[in-house]
Amino acid sequence: MTFTARQIADFLQGEVVGNPEIKVSDFSKIEDGKPGTLSFLANPKYESHIYETQADIVLINNDFTPDKPINATLIKVENAYSSLAQLLQIVEKAKAKKSGIEPMSFIAESAKVGEGIYLGAFSYISDSAVVGENVQIYPQSYIGEGVTIGNNTIIYPGVKIYAGCVVGNNCIIHAGAVIGSDGFGFAPEGETFKKIPQMGNVVIEDDVEIGANTTIDRATLGSTTIGKGVKLDNLIQIAHNVEIGSNTVMAAQTGIAGSSKIGRNCMFGGQVAISGHISIGDRVQIGGQSGVTNNQKSDQVLLGSPAIPAKDCARSYAVIKNLPSLSSQVFSIQKELNNLKVDTKN
Repeated sequence: MTFTARQIADFLQGEVVGNPEIKVSDFSKIEDGKPGTLSFLANPKYESHIYETQADIVLINNDFTPDKPINATLIKVENAYSSLAQLLQIVEKAKAKKSGIEPMSFIAESAKVGEGIYLGAFSYISDSAVVGENVQIYPQSYIGEGVTIGNNTIIYPGVKIYAGCVVGNNCIIHAGAVIGSDGFGFAPEGETFKKIPQMGNVVIEDDVEIGANTTIDRATLGSTTIGKGVKLDNLIQIAHNVEIGSNTVMAAQTGIAGSSKIGRNCMFGGQVAISGHISIGDRVQIGGQSGVTNNQKSDQVLLGSPAIPAKDCARSYAVIKNLPSLSSQVFSIQKELNNLKVDTKN
């Protein structure tokens, strides 16, 4: 597909600076811009590239002021990164979707499958499963007994969804994710541990995206719940009976221990660890590699392990990095004090 700068600006409600009739048919990074492509500048760290890029159109924020002339046609928008996402979504939706049931796949007689489904080879839909309309299930996926999947959801290759779990509409589950495996529940019995049967399920609400090889454990009783609009990166572990509020996002290798409750619109960096049986409020931001061990109120920014308010963490680090020199000073002062004591005795 080919679009002019004017057409793109009209769609994004932006302003063209330059040639409104210039055409593009692809995207490129601003540092690798090529003729016939559209790029964007959202991070000031990349500003130097906009003066040299070969991209014909560049999306910029309304408040960007160039330091020197730019060859590319600019489209000024409220948020360049968000506008790029809108354009990429249009291209993605325009791609032809797979449909039909491939050979070597299996659908149980008691399962219900909606219109427009795609089922890839070596995939398996179990008894009493209900799969909505326009669902895409890629090869080697397993849909367990009694699973419900909403409309327009995409299940990429190798996903395993255990019995009784619920997946909403417009969800995306990436390759290798496991939904509904047993929670880590064992009762000590002398020197051994006895498994506690995990009788609950996982409920994933609408518009959720789950990254590759992420695992979400079923509840012991009740449900592990992933709220509407949640975005989980790759390699995340969500334990049994966890509840994650709507529109929360988590980066890779985050781990949430059992029965913890995460609020709405939270943002977790990579490798964040949340202890079990605690509550995190709404709109909490937690920096990468932080460890949270107790309840946290809403609207905080946390860093460190154990996590504390970001400003306090920065002050603490300023002291910690100076500890070697402070230690030397303390030893020097101690030595001088000891010498003074000796002189006083003499």
